[in-house]
Amino acid sequence: MTRVKICGITNLNDAKIAIDYGTDAIGFVFAKSTRRVSKEKVRAIVRKLPPFVSLVGLFVNETAKNIEDICKFCGLDTVQLHGNEPPDFLNKLKHRKIIKAFRIKTEQDIKPINKYKPKAILLDGFSEYSMGGTGTSFDWKIIKKIKTSKPVIIAGGLTHQNVSRAIKVASPYGVDVSSGVELRPGKKDKDLIKKFIRAAKGV
Repeated sequence: MTRVKICGITNLNDAKIAIDYGTDAIGFVFAKSTRRVSKEKVRAIVRKLPPFVSLVGLFVNETAKNIEDICKFCGLDTVQLHGNEPPDFLNKLKHRKIIKAFRIKTEQDIKPINKYKPKAILLDGFSEYSMGGTGTSFDWKIIKKIKTSKPVIIAGGLTHQNVSRAIKVASPYGVDVSSGVELRPGKKDKDLIKKFIRAAKGV
C-alpha cells in the first residue's frame, strides 16, 4: 500500500486530523515558506501526537548543526532536504533518516539522483519561484527512467482527483501532499485530507 505524507502542518488540529484519517507521516517546514513554523510550536504539537507516525522536518540549504539541533528539540525522526545540498552533506546527518528531494522539470533533472545515498528520494515539480509546496506537477512517467533501489516518493500538484492516477503510472513508495489538501497555505481542509488519503490508499 502506498504511504502518505501530509506536509506543511502548522497546527495541532490539522496534524490530528491527518493522523486520524491514516496518514503515515506528517511534515513540518523549517524553510522560507507561508507554511513555516517555529521549532517551539512544532515541539508543542509533537508532544501531543500519538505514536507510530513518522515526523519529518523539511529544510532548505540549512546547516547540519541547525538541522540536528531542531530535530532533537522537536523530537523529529526524519529529515527532508529540499535545497541544493551536495551528496556529501548527507554524511553529516548520518544519525537521521534522510529524504532527499529533487525538483523535476525534464528527464535531465534525474541525473544527479544516483550521486546521493538517502533513505528515500522525493521528486517534486519544478518552480522558479519556490523550492516546494507550489502545487506544480511533473511527468510521472519519468520515474520509470530512474535506476535506483531507494524508495521513491512523488509530490507536486497532487490532489484527491489525480493521486490514484499518479500511483498507477509511477508505482511510488509514497506520495507527499501539501497545497492539494489546503483551504489556504498553512491551513488544511479536513474533507480534502480524507479524500486524498482514501484515494491514495485505495480505500
